[in-house]
Amino acid sequence: MGEGETPYKLFVRKIEALLKAERDGLTWTQIKQRLNLAQKVPNNRWVRQMEKDIGLTRTRETRGIVWRLG
Repeated sequence: MGEGETPYKLFVRKIEALLKAERDGLTWTQIKQRLNLAQKVPNNRWVRQMEKDIGLTRTRETRGIVWRLG
């Protein structure tokens, strides 16, 4: 973690970089596996904040809820 980088900012930076590389979006399970994250579910407050901060969108599809950058 960089100096002054909060856990939220580090999380956002990782998610944003991954989703920029994956234009078709990813499910939480895919994100969790690729980033080797320990949490079973994402922090709901952080997810809502990411919608505002980085334009995160989530849509329900046959493969699950898919995260993308809007």
